[in-house]
Amino acid sequence: MKHCKNPRVMLIISMTVFGTLGLFVRNISVSSGELALYRGILAALLIGGYLLVTKQKIPFREIRKEIPLLLFSGVAMGFNWILLFEAYKYTTVSVATLSYYFAPVIVTIACPVLFKEKMTAKQWICFVMSTLGIILITGLGDLSTGNNHFLGIAFGLGAACLYAAVVLLNKFIKKVEGIHRTFLQFLAAILVLVPYVGCTGGITLSGLHVTGWVCLLIVGVVHTGVTYCLYFSSLKELPGQKAAVLSYIDPLTAVLVSVLILGESMSIMQVTGGILILGFTLWNEIAPEKKEGERSC
Repeated sequence: MKHCKNPRVMLIISMTVFGTLGLFVRNISVSSGELALYRGILAALLIGGYLLVTKQKIPFREIRKEIPLLLFSGVAMGFNWILLFEAYKYTTVSVATLSYYFAPVIVTIACPVLFKEKMTAKQWICFVMSTLGIILITGLGDLSTGNNHFLGIAFGLGAACLYAAVVLLNKFIKKVEGIHRTFLQFLAAILVLVPYVGCTGGITLSGLHVTGWVCLLIVGVVHTGVTYCLYFSSLKELPGQKAAVLSYIDPLTAVLVSVLILGESMSIMQVTGGILILGFTLWNEIAPEKKEGERSC
């Protein structure tokens, strides 16, 4: 990763790849917990190998006080994957992804509680309008959507809550570099997912066909290992606002994949809801530069 000269390109690539996740998950016929476990194992092996080859040692002595936070965030990350994969099963990829992108709004609401900050009028507007977007996406009043659609959105919002927890926990982790942090979080996720999978159905890899195996390897190695490395490496080099703007390539790609490749339809109401969520969360993230000494959540 050190040889890449263009962090913007790295972030664009990582966001585009993240946006295609649902397409591959749909072709892997294992439980969501099992898939999350394999994703963590494959990614941890890849990143662990990268750290070995580049001779990057994890400074355990310096970070020992933050290890509990890393463990909790890793557990949240693992179950976040499970809920997101479940969302893909019960509703369209576009709706699941847009529900998942409610996470920044949850972070905005949680920050005043955790960091004793007051919410601005702009943040309240973004919260209200993004919440309206979620209501429109659920298709309230449209009985044809069915219970599975609502369950998928519930899983997507649950995944958003857990992802928000990961983001907030990471704000308290100061001494661990991005790639080391990700590697340790993957290990923590694996530790909790192993007993979870054992208690909820066990290993069922024998039932996978060739397509399933290929998609599983792509999700574990490309979508998780390689893409997370690109993502965190680019974040270190880009200003926050540029990173915020480029991160919206992920849900936009997911919507295009859902509609153009998977043939999943979106109603005008859902499109409007998606625009409200993405538009107002983006507006919330793009803030004026803070003066030195001011804290930004």
